[in-house]
Amino acid sequence: MRLAIVLHEGFADWECALLMATARAHLGVDIEVVTPDGAPVTSMGGLDVSAHLSIDALDPAGFDGLVICGGAIWGTADAPDLGGTIRSFHRERRLVAAICGGVDALASSGILDATDHTGNGADSLVSLRGYHGQGHYRDQPQACSSARVVTAAGTAPVTFAVEIFRAVGLGTPDFDGYAALYGREHAAVTTAA
Repeated sequence: MRLAIVLHEGFADWECALLMATARAHLGVDIEVVTPDGAPVTSMGGLDVSAHLSIDALDPAGFDGLVICGGAIWGTADAPDLGGTIRSFHRERRLVAAICGGVDALASSGILDATDHTGNGADSLVSLRGYHGQGHYRDQPQACSSARVVTAAGTAPVTFAVEIFRAVGLGTPDFDGYAALYGREHAAVTTAA
């Protein structure tokens, strides 16, 4: 099992960290860090990450999935153009996943036009060139998985990881417990009287 994780300058540290650590350390998944030009990048929090590959070197035949991390770059002119890469992975029936602003790249590529998806908000996608999937947007706090496409708001890194594992065939009933464990802090707090 091999996943390509696209990181870029200023990527959001927390959005793919749990996915990457669990996949590599607990599930034996090969994680390849991909950056726009193959150069190292620095996260929002100052974490320096070396790349294994550049986007141009990606071949869907060598991967089970493509995961795009979010960050502030997606709302700027500096956002990398991933449209061809995304469509190539999708055509080859590989998992394509994005979280937070990374969902913009999926929306602009056109693959969300006929696929249920979520993100940071429907309003953030409607102005994107190439996006015509408004009728398939799901306003929900958890990640959304549909037809080997996983999307999530930046506030849902736990269910994002779980839905990716399920989509590539690594999900088990234990993952419900995993999601509950890492999402436990979001449970309602009860106070003693």
